[in-house]
Amino acid sequence: MTSANLSTDSLYRGEITVVFHGNLTDFFKSPSDSFVTHFQMREKTSLKHIVEALGVPHPEIGKTLVNQKEVNLSYHPIRGDHIHIYPRQIEQAIENKDCPRFILDNHLGKLAAYLRLLGIDTLYNHQYDDDQIAQISAQQNRIVLTRDRGLLKRKVIQHGYCVRQDDPLSQVTEVIHHFQLAPHLKPFSRCPRCNGLLEKVDKQTILDQLLPLTRLYYQDFSRCSHCGQIYWKGSHYDRIKPVIQRFATIQDEEP
Repeated sequence: MTSANLSTDSLYRGEITVVFHGNLTDFFKSPSDSFVTHFQMREKTSLKHIVEALGVPHPEIGKTLVNQKEVNLSYHPIRGDHIHIYPRQIEQAIENKDCPRFILDNHLGKLAAYLRLLGIDTLYNHQYDDDQIAQISAQQNRIVLTRDRGLLKRKVIQHGYCVRQDDPLSQVTEVIHHFQLAPHLKPFSRCPRCNGLLEKVDKQTILDQLLPLTRLYYQDFSRCSHCGQIYWKGSHYDRIKPVIQRFATIQDEEP
């Protein structure tokens, strides 16, 4: 190796300063609006590798400035760089103006059910492993919701978010706020079991599928267009309605 190469290689060894802004500080024990850390480089490496080594998954990264110039995560920092990392904005996470579509890992089953009850397209299967979640996310342009940073660090995942809250109802509030879902909520328009769309169905066509008391006391029914599950405004509806009303207005004509 020549002396010139040795000199060039030495640029990729040494200390850089990395400043995380906004909700990226959630990944650190920092109460402030920014978090400053000093990273010791030992070899040439990408900025993506560095930020993920520090604990921040790349799908949450937005604008990145190195010495006041914008770069992408493929940039290779050199000794002395001063780097500012900002969170990805909602416009960057969603490629069109439609309501975002999600896929959740197998630890967020209750969140998945609530999002479906609110009418949000939410793919969930407790049997999906991380590889399947990552591939489906890429193929169907779905945003991965998870509490597993390691899952979000997979290169194939371009859109993802690490849910911060532990409680399912708090998680719903967090996701609705972060992705600005309020205008897209359509309570009781999706099947909470399979995510299929619900359609009104004439009672006479499903009489043989109803229990005697259900047949007697209820008139309005909906059926999942995917799995065929039948729904009506029974005791379960009465129990879940106050919870859903925390997030959206329920109209009388909804199924």
